[in-house]
Amino acid sequence: MYHDGNRELQNRFGSRALADRLVEKLRHERFTDADKAFVESAPFFFMATADARGRPDCSFKGGMSGFVKVPAPDLLVFPDYDGNGMFKSLGNLKVNPNVGLLFLRIGEKPGRLRINGRSQMSFDDPMLEQFPGGQILIRITPADIFPNCPRNIPHLELREHSIYAPREKREPVEPAWKGFDDFKELVPPRVR
Repeated sequence: MYHDGNRELQNRFGSRALADRLVEKLRHERFTDADKAFVESAPFFFMATADARGRPDCSFKGGMSGFVKVPAPDLLVFPDYDGNGMFKSLGNLKVNPNVGLLFLRIGEKPGRLRINGRSQMSFDDPMLEQFPGGQILIRITPADIFPNCPRNIPHLELREHSIYAPREKREPVEPAWKGFDDFKELVPPRVR
């Protein structure tokens, strides 16, 4: 899990043995029941990608709790919803399937779970039907799954889900910016 840069800093700060123990005790390649429950309860996560030249991008992915699923111990899936049309993250995944996901739990019992793996996109996967408003299904095969210390997560509370989060049996709400004069002529119709 570590490369020369990680090792150099671990050696400099005397944390190599601790880093090795953390991998030994916490890192795994298959989702546990606890991982599944954590992921599937999340209303958001952060996704790190890089293009073919290694230039990074980090994006926020959100929806209703349960919009990310772990259907098998070696598989995580989530939909791509209509957005700004830039396809920064998914465009990166087309040329470099390596991905890092960071799930946070906020509130009384904060938590953090990291998932690194490889991605695959599908436009016609039968599972896509399980996600109202989804236009692409992203499948992640994990390589490294590990919890992280949540001590620096501030105490925040989810008061309500975004009005833009797709929901079953409800027409999507369009963000105001798509109606601005600078953009409205260029906004494509929704796919699903």
